[in-house]
Amino acid sequence: MSLWNDFNDAQSNSNVIPKGTLAKVRLTIRPGGFDDPAQGWTGGYAKRGNTGAVYLDAEYTVLVGQYAKRKIWSMIGLYSPNGPNWANMGRSLVRGILNSARGLSDKDKSPEAQARRRINGFADLDGLEFVARIDVGTDTNGDEKNEIRSAVTPDHRDYAQVMGAAAPSYAAPHPQQGHAPSTPNYSAPTHQAQPQQPQHAPAPGFTGRPSWAE
Repeated sequence: MSLWNDFNDAQSNSNVIPKGTLAKVRLTIRPGGFDDPAQGWTGGYAKRGNTGAVYLDAEYTVLVGQYAKRKIWSMIGLYSPNGPNWANMGRSLVRGILNSARGLSDKDKSPEAQARRRINGFADLDGLEFVARIDVGTDTNGDEKNEIRSAVTPDHRDYAQVMGAAAPSYAAPHPQQGHAPSTPNYSAPTHQAQPQQPQHAPAPGFTGRPSWAE
């Protein structure tokens, strides 16, 4: 039987990037229009779902490599009426993103490193480039979709290779200059990714959230 009679061994047409893939990505926060200054949620970046959960609607664009220009949509949890778990996961992800984008070891507890893990607001996250570990979840229809739940820091042996020549190098301030300011101003990258059709177009509303975040 020829290749054109039996298709059992044909390559799957899955459009999902394999789980565990490391990729350099750029984070774009799609505006949600929900602010709560008491929580530090300003600038219209946060989004509030129908259940009362609050999150950042994150779009990640793969910048280089086999999956360049592919986009991944995921959420960064800020608040869930069901408890602190989702917010804690969101804060952990943002810490990892800052470590990865700013070239910090997660073990670095120096005053300079602590300063670089602080932001003035969510606008400081918009446009950051970092190394992500790509995961696979499911959408509301049960179909596989890519998600990003963690970032790779310089502690990982493959960080430098994946981040490439553009990996950030934040030198510690000269001893005579004192410590770095508590809220440094890091400029976002100026180049833009080319548009890309979604691998799975995100469904409207609060799609793909964990059940305990509802």
